[in-house]
Parts: sequence; structure tokens; C-alpha cells
Amino acid sequence: MRPLPTDPTELQKAYAYPPEGVWLRANMIASLDGAAWVDGRSGGLGSPGDRRLFAALRAMADVVIVGAGTVRAEGYGPVRPGPQGQAPPLAIVSRRLDLDLDSPVFTEPKARTVLLTVQAAPPERLRAAERVAEVIMAGEDGIDFSRAVRELAARGHRRLLCEGGPAVLARAAADGVLDELCLTLSPMLVAGDPSRILAGPPLPRPLRMRPASVYEEDGFLFLRYRRVR
Repeated sequence: MRPLPTDPTELQKAYAYPPEGVWLRANMIASLDGAAWVDGRSGGLGSPGDRRLFAALRAMADVVIVGAGTVRAEGYGPVRPGPQGQAPPLAIVSRRLDLDLDSPVFTEPKARTVLLTVQAAPPERLRAAERVAEVIMAGEDGIDFSRAVRELAARGHRRLLCEGGPAVLARAAADGVLDELCLTLSPMLVAGDPSRILAGPPLPRPLRMRPASVYEEDGFLFLRYRRVR
């Protein structure tokens, strides 16, 4: 088992995207007993190494996909520029568009925020959203992640990073577009009833993953799995 690289450049080399094609990577954290958060937020499970990896993965991505519930719970702001001075846009998944459209996520981003929504979204909210974000229709009544990935790729977003939450990640896995999972295993026991990192109906069939790398720092394990094709 190798130590997690401390140099940002080395960390990005270790987690480099494939050189070609569209690739959807997820980055999640869980406790030893499978909790995806503590006290309502995933950050309570983290560490300096986890935050370092979080920043490195963002710096490599063309777009960061996240659910509206996670934006609200975690207090998301715009993605900040990485070492190369680039900041990927957020692509927020929301069927109802029940977001604060005056928040910094929409008023202060370096790259215009994207909203992945559906044809059945409330018309008034849709018109308001179109004034502050790039709106992409990714389904009729529910989000179709295959369609969402195609639409993002058509806009030049090849390296996709999904930060959850659990319902969004479960939908991406069910729609067959999840290529890679980066999972930080936090050395904590939480109990209670927090969600797992995937929360939703059972997948049509289990998604088989194979290990790609394992790193360690301060008792945290940084696991990376790729989908078996």
C-alpha cells in the first residue's frame, strides 16, 4: 500500500483520466460502517488528504456533477480555480429546480453553472433558471444520465466528475454511465441511519468494479475502482 501523494502534480498523475473518450468518475467518502455522512454532511468524515484529493480531482475535470440536495446540504459555492487557473463549471442535477438562484453558485462562478433538469420542471422555475444558468434537458420526468452525459460531451466536457449525492450516483450507476469510483474510506464508525454512497432502487444488475489503486494516509484509505467491461 502506497502513501497518498502530497504533491498536487503527482496526485493528478496518479489519478489521470484516460487520454481519450468520455469518462464519468465519482468521488465519494464513507465511514467503516458505510455511512455517507455524519451530522448531515460528508465533510465530517474527511481529512486533509481527502480534501487534497477532492481538489486534485476537481482540477482535472471538465465539469463537476452534483445533485441539488448535496448543493443545499453541503453549502456549495462556485468551483474555485485550480493550479492552472481553470475552474470547471458545476452541473447541478435538479428535477424541480428548487434552488436559490441568487446564491453565489449562480452569481459568482468563473464558468457558467449548468442545470441538468427535465421537461416536467415547473415552467416558472425553468424560465428563472435560464436567466442564470445553462439549462440542459436530460429527460422527460426523470433524469436520464445517458442523455446527460451525451449532452455534456457535446459541449466539450469529456472528463466528468460526479460528487453525489447518493441518489444521483445511484441513478448514474443504474443508467450504465459510471466508469470509475474514487472512494475514501474514513476510519470512523457512525451508526444511526445515514445513507450509503448509493441510495435508490436496486440496480438492474450489480455493477462489477475492479481495483485500480489504493493509497493510505493517517488511517484513511483512498480506493479507486474501475468498471469491468
